[in-house]
Amino acid sequence: MSALDDLPIRDDLRGRSPYGAPQLDVPVRLNTNENSYPVPEPVVDAIAKALAVELRDLNRYPDRDAVALRADLAAYLEHGLTVDHVWAANGSNEIQQQLLQAFGGPGRSALGFTPAYSMHPLLALGTGTRWVPGRRGADFGLTADEAVAQVREHRPDVVFLCSPNNPTGTALDPAVVAAVLDAAPGMVVVDEAYAEFARPGTVSALAVLPGHPRLVVTRTMSKAFGFAGGRLGYLAADPAVVAAVQLVRLPYHLSALTQAAARAALAHRDALLGAVAAIMEQRDRIVAELRARGYRVADSDANFVLFETGGDQAAAWRTLLDAGVLVRDVGLPGWLRVTAGTPAETDAFLSAMEKLS
Repeated sequence: MSALDDLPIRDDLRGRSPYGAPQLDVPVRLNTNENSYPVPEPVVDAIAKALAVELRDLNRYPDRDAVALRADLAAYLEHGLTVDHVWAANGSNEIQQQLLQAFGGPGRSALGFTPAYSMHPLLALGTGTRWVPGRRGADFGLTADEAVAQVREHRPDVVFLCSPNNPTGTALDPAVVAAVLDAAPGMVVVDEAYAEFARPGTVSALAVLPGHPRLVVTRTMSKAFGFAGGRLGYLAADPAVVAAVQLVRLPYHLSALTQAAARAALAHRDALLGAVAAIMEQRDRIVAELRARGYRVADSDANFVLFETGGDQAAAWRTLLDAGVLVRDVGLPGWLRVTAGTPAETDAFLSAMEKLS
């Protein structure tokens, strides 16, 4: 019996488990798509100095609109964006929750194309939004025709598109985004949490923001910036969208310390983003090596790789764990996901994979 059974919890929450991944003390942790490279010391010093300034005024509330931070984020994104086009929150999860609070809710629906980010249906549940699990092709791809057919069938109030997609790793063809924008009756949210890792030539949905007031692009500093512990996500959209989410955001939702740390990190983005190329090199190394060994591997524009185990993925996960390497079982029969980390971590993963042969 669950400890929740005696509480008057909502019926649609009964029997459910919270989102999460195993947090195990093993030598190599490659299961949560964190950036394996620590924050460089000069950036640590800059963040520490920025936090020290804020500590003197913790008796005061922070800027509830995070104007300076949003201006810095707009400058980073470029594409002609200004502070009015950007909103920030505690991770892209909170950003997407706020979008569903504003544009979803009871009597409304959200559509996502699975397999995709597993938090999207949980965010829908938490906001009382009906979740519609869309379909991808057998190769996990999504064509414009397939996406449009499902949008027209379900007519959702919110459509989620992941590019690059989690857990498969592949970025969307821009034609898919354009087609969904034309067909969707409501909001279209493109989750670009891994955009900085995309292969050359990949087009961001930021490029088509002008003239599309129902398009929202969400990003995070957790991955490429190595700022997962800082919890900072953001969106870029028409200023009307930014105004809408401010109707549902909690007051002072971003602490003064979070804002200061994020601004310091953005000011040193060249140093933080310096690890991106190294991570991409390890990602491509994993893809090439696994394919050379005969494994099916999804194309990746992210900092992780989805690969077929050739059998029971739960047993394969345990075999790798016993070898000291923690990867992610995302619930796809016969497939596992591994984060691309340092060269030494890749060595350990590839060595552990030999035990599956």
